[in-house]
Amino acid sequence: MKALFFTREFPPYVYGGAGVHVEYLAEELAKLINVDVRSFGDQDVKDEHLTVKGFPYENSIFDNSDPKLKAILQTLSTGIHMNADPIDADVVHCHTWYAHFAGIMAKLCYGIPLVITTHSLEPLRPWKREQLGNGYDASSWIEKTAIEMADALIAVSEETKVDVLKYFNVDEEKVKVIYNGINLQQYIKTSSTDTLDTYGVDKSKPYVLFVGRITRQKGIIHLVNAIKYIDPDTQIVLCAGAPDTKEIGIEMEQAVNEVQKTRDNVIWIDKMVAKEEIIQLYSHADVFCCPSIYEPFGIINIEAMACDTAVVASAVGGIKEVVVDGETGILVPVKQQKTAPFEPVNPNKFAKDLADGINKLIENKELRESMAKKGRKRVEEYFDWISIAKQTEELYKTLIK
Repeated sequence: MKALFFTREFPPYVYGGAGVHVEYLAEELAKLINVDVRSFGDQDVKDEHLTVKGFPYENSIFDNSDPKLKAILQTLSTGIHMNADPIDADVVHCHTWYAHFAGIMAKLCYGIPLVITTHSLEPLRPWKREQLGNGYDASSWIEKTAIEMADALIAVSEETKVDVLKYFNVDEEKVKVIYNGINLQQYIKTSSTDTLDTYGVDKSKPYVLFVGRITRQKGIIHLVNAIKYIDPDTQIVLCAGAPDTKEIGIEMEQAVNEVQKTRDNVIWIDKMVAKEEIIQLYSHADVFCCPSIYEPFGIINIEAMACDTAVVASAVGGIKEVVVDGETGILVPVKQQKTAPFEPVNPNKFAKDLADGINKLIENKELRESMAKKGRKRVEEYFDWISIAKQTEELYKTLIK
């Protein structure tokens, strides 16, 4: 059997959870079947069972395009290029809307079954209009068209499955829940601390860690707003880069500058750091905080849990299936607006509740260590890529005649 992956992200160009997912799923699936990955970039890998070819995203044709529409136009163009090389796979598997148009073309032109993993859904990310303008209508159309013509859909959580059925016209029997996973041999607590020294983290003081992109979805502004309520001796380490827009990048910078006026232990690492560095940061954090306002799964939480770190996270989406409240971390309820943009009804209360959860764990070492231990055990039991790859292979088999 051979599977073709279409994806925007693949190493060395990974900036979000979907890219992490594709990287590890492809590696593990290649132990079971042949995998051909076509991604945005310049990759060129030819192993026995895994090949990776990159297709350049930038194109001078779009130099004069509207900046907000440029990403849409480039994406459609790249999707065509991905189909120009002959396709001999038994199934095509797409990841994020950026790759969906390529999948649509492959299904129609080559007559092979289409599988889509729903890492996120455009109807639940209205803030993308800030980034794409009217291109958001195009990305939403691409996603809807692909999802509704797919032969099988993978939802990364039970709640994501509910959302798929709510927002799209699909047969429930086509939707299968397969969780995200993690490499348990790679993500494990380490004693190394040179990364902490590099970024100026005081090893004698506790710290709370955030990891993620600067986007409305990840809720980082709410954590920044919570800093004034967090114990003043607790360091805040924000590992946050790749802003969705210039405007939200400026908003983040202004917010961090403001809190840094009153405390000198807020450390902002404004880039996407290497895997080895992030594992060190997870390993030595006293608390990991995930303040997302939308999260189909939240792979960062299992990364933290795998490194023996207790979690404080918003009780939204798939996070509720990953973090066990009171056992592996603290879930913070958030009453959200019922319509777009789904922000908290009371942002200040949400920020205060995040801080309360963080302070509770900082102050209670026994509880913190118990949650850390149970978190690692939960990851080992439920989120191993080996099992996830086997489930994915079995799904492929049902589509191949």
